[in-house]
Amino acid sequence: MRITLRQIEIFAAIARTENVSRAAEQLSMSQSAASSALVELERQFDCPLFDRIGKSLHLNGTGRALLPQAENMLARAADIEGFLSGSTLGPLAVGATLTIGNYLATLVVAEYLQRHPAAKIGLQVANTHSIVERLLGYQLDLGLIEGEANHPDLVLEPWIDDALVVFCAPHHPLAAAGATETSRLAEEKWIVRERGSGTRELFDRAIARPLAHAHIQLELEHTEAIKRAVESGIGIGCLSRLSLREAFRRGSLVEIKTPQFDLRRHFYFARHRQRNINPAMQTFLDLCREFSGAANDTDTLNLPFIQ
Repeated sequence: MRITLRQIEIFAAIARTENVSRAAEQLSMSQSAASSALVELERQFDCPLFDRIGKSLHLNGTGRALLPQAENMLARAADIEGFLSGSTLGPLAVGATLTIGNYLATLVVAEYLQRHPAAKIGLQVANTHSIVERLLGYQLDLGLIEGEANHPDLVLEPWIDDALVVFCAPHHPLAAAGATETSRLAEEKWIVRERGSGTRELFDRAIARPLAHAHIQLELEHTEAIKRAVESGIGIGCLSRLSLREAFRRGSLVEIKTPQFDLRRHFYFARHRQRNINPAMQTFLDLCREFSGAANDTDTLNLPFIQ
């Protein structure tokens, strides 16, 4: 590259002040060095940028056209310096599994942008399998996942306690049955998440296996679709308590007590083992931890920064 950032900086300073001496003073350099840098820039491209009238300098047409481009370049350079020094957050790509993405991650991202309005962040929401694949492919910096991922290239850190809940419509026969025996649940039609999701993984391990044969009526990718289907009475479901909190409060869905199943789990932070934690990642992780205590109590979830 024939041009240097220092030449652009000197040109912009002279253009703003229309005086080499004042520009040199602003840049903490000698007048002769500033003048030489400008002359060299014009000589390199055989393109005068100023009209010289006596000792005065006035931008010509080419100089006026160059100045906004130079200012933009200097601003970008300042952004890069701030990013490398840690004072400005760099871009961040976050992936979240569906339950986390729909009920937690969007709130965290909104607060992140409110606190750091110049930051760039992208949020991708998919099932656990997809988020893990994107982390392994370096497409994401950080994952918020609801299923355990045992890949050797991933680092997992527990974040929030969660639990799955079996539930039905208020008019379903099991709505008022109290604790329900496993044999009775084996007779029911189930509406569950798709394979590849952390929710489905735990359902298969903790419920479907003891039932020996679970009648899967529907497999759906979205929690809201499962809730609507269960509300219609075509089967019973099993989802995160976090996703059911409002429905239980309204009474549109009812929990089925299943103490015989261990449905506890964690939400995790996940990242590639070779991915260093940069300032943007650390800031986002710290923000997630700010409300982890409140989020653990999903029956009285009040995020501290959500009014």
